[in-house]
Amino acid sequence: MTDFRQQALDYHEYPSPGKISVELTTPAETSKDLALAYSPGVAEPVREIAQDPDNAYRYTAKGNMVAVISNGTAILGLGNLGPLASKPVMEGKALLFKRFAGLDSIDIEVSHRTTQDFINTVANIADTFGGINLEDIKAPECFEIEQALIERCNVPVFHDDQHGTAIVTAAGMLNALEIQGKKLADSRIVCLGAGAAAIACMELLIKCGAQREHIYMLDSKGVIHTRRDDLNEYKQLFANNTDKRTLKDVIDGADIFVGVSGPDLLSPEELKLMAPNPVIFACSNPDPEIKPEVAMAARDDLIMGTGRSDYPNQVNNVLCFPFMFRGALDVRATAINDEMKVAAVEAIRQLAKEEVPESVLKGAGEKSLTFGRDYIIPKPIDPRLCQRVARAVAEAAVKSGVAKIDMPDNYMMD
Repeated sequence: MTDFRQQALDYHEYPSPGKISVELTTPAETSKDLALAYSPGVAEPVREIAQDPDNAYRYTAKGNMVAVISNGTAILGLGNLGPLASKPVMEGKALLFKRFAGLDSIDIEVSHRTTQDFINTVANIADTFGGINLEDIKAPECFEIEQALIERCNVPVFHDDQHGTAIVTAAGMLNALEIQGKKLADSRIVCLGAGAAAIACMELLIKCGAQREHIYMLDSKGVIHTRRDDLNEYKQLFANNTDKRTLKDVIDGADIFVGVSGPDLLSPEELKLMAPNPVIFACSNPDPEIKPEVAMAARDDLIMGTGRSDYPNQVNNVLCFPFMFRGALDVRATAINDEMKVAAVEAIRQLAKEEVPESVLKGAGEKSLTFGRDYIIPKPIDPRLCQRVARAVAEAAVKSGVAKIDMPDNYMMD
């Protein structure tokens, strides 16, 4: 672990500090180049954009640029360490945008006194970018922030901790249930955790067919039920009219367990109480709610996913967010709506059912991967993800009326 810590620090310090930089896309060698790049030539696109703001997509980098914005109040599993401490994570997000979807990205860390200050700051700079990716903002403020920015901004706003997690979870969950011979609409779901990711996951599962009354959500005080008087408006949406109060109470007979909480909170004894052929997504990182080896020792009829790359079925947001923005920006979407999220779920889900290319097997260090218990979600390094997810998202944006232009001819075709 000490060696890995030093490797991580060296990675971020050398050969130059950080993980991203700015590169030039046009010549800047001669006096004429400089005259075109800046004064007096730059005046021409300025005039064009002043006449029609959409010309910014023609003459600037706006259409391929995403801002990754945080206030550092919920950094990975580290908590509220402040805006500046979140910068390595936000640079990492920018790296992933570029690596997987060819999108330029810049990180912005915001210091603020009130939630409204943060909202105003982001709204006032939003038109600079083609899209806004919110990151590592604690609940419940993240819900208010995202909704306010969606209403105020003319570009798509997406809180990845909520919706990226939800999209990948839903894709894997639907595939796992199919293998287990179950239907989402009939399944009883236990969700351990009630923060941003948990609430978004459950809301998207409902849009995919789950029944709200079949969901039991727990926070640090136990089951969220209708007789509690300490619930915020977001938790109240999942207040169940039940006498059950503990994880042991609600896990008995459940078909699905989704963990977005903390390590080792689901015991083997509780796991044994679940219905036959259960689905377990234990996504706390780096240590899941129950370790796969412990779960498999308790029963052998389950399908398991975690947030870790060293186990099968990794629930990884990189399967989603770069391509959500790629598709949204390519049709100049003004928002990322539910139709686009569900389209991404289906695209990711279907890709897992296809034959896996040799290049992906080699990159993943696998001899074979076939749709089944240990392969319900594509590998993050699968190059087909960009094509499939971006195209599905772009199509959904056009059909749902949030795209400002039609899909380009032959967009993301094989």
